[in-house]
Amino acid sequence: MRYLVLSLMMIVSLPSFAAAGYQEDFAREFLSKTWMGERIEENACIDCHSSEQMKPSFRDIPDEWKKSWHAQNNISCNDCHGGDPKDPSVSMTHQRGFVGAPAPRQIPEFCGKCHIGILKNYLESGHGKALRSTGKGPHCVVCHGSHNIQRANIEIINEQRCTKCHSYERAKVMKQALFLVEKKAGEIEDGIKALRRAGIYPAEQERALFNTEVEFRTLFHTVDVSLVNERTDEFTRKLGAIEKDIQDTFIELRSRRNFSAFLMMLFIGMGITIYLLHQTKDK
Repeated sequence: MRYLVLSLMMIVSLPSFAAAGYQEDFAREFLSKTWMGERIEENACIDCHSSEQMKPSFRDIPDEWKKSWHAQNNISCNDCHGGDPKDPSVSMTHQRGFVGAPAPRQIPEFCGKCHIGILKNYLESGHGKALRSTGKGPHCVVCHGSHNIQRANIEIINEQRCTKCHSYERAKVMKQALFLVEKKAGEIEDGIKALRRAGIYPAEQERALFNTEVEFRTLFHTVDVSLVNERTDEFTRKLGAIEKDIQDTFIELRSRRNFSAFLMMLFIGMGITIYLLHQTKDK
């Protein structure tokens, strides 16, 4: 009882300003932030662009980015635009590497910081040469968009997009050549997913598919119909080898399951035989 009274006296005697300070800290650290489960990392870029003070034309950028292939692969604002997303006071300073939105002529090099092979092919293509000579040629954003960037596929090559600058005929021939390769890559990806569902993690096949797709999609940017036609068979052979590895893995998986089932039936049969022999001896 004595300890209880002393404890109550100590609590009552605490300075009121300390209580107020605690309440402010509590509100700031717990009530205003997510505290159950995983903490959400703050991002000044997203917070600012999502605020009511931002221009309406810029306010949709975070939602577009969240749906993008970049977001799915943890590529955030500062990975492209520089700056410091953790500190609003310096997030857009050149000292923190902020570069903002590039001019049209600068876009290929801007994206090419990561997409190195594609940049090389693009600069040597008719598209790249047109942009460098006139400043008006098609660049990355024209075909892929700026923030809601989706996974690359041959549907980017379409009549509506290509005819903005020229006829669709050559692009159509290139797309037809690429179609079988793209279709085969999709089938292999489905096979890899099926293996994962079966509890097998085909890291080697995943790596081979990734490397082949990267090389294949880099080829798009040459915009060279003859080269695409020439190399289509090469990619088909590479994908065929990956597909065979996956099929062999499925065959091995079925063999293991059949062997396991055989062993189980064998042990059950042995158990029944032993039981019957035991019953016979008892009689």
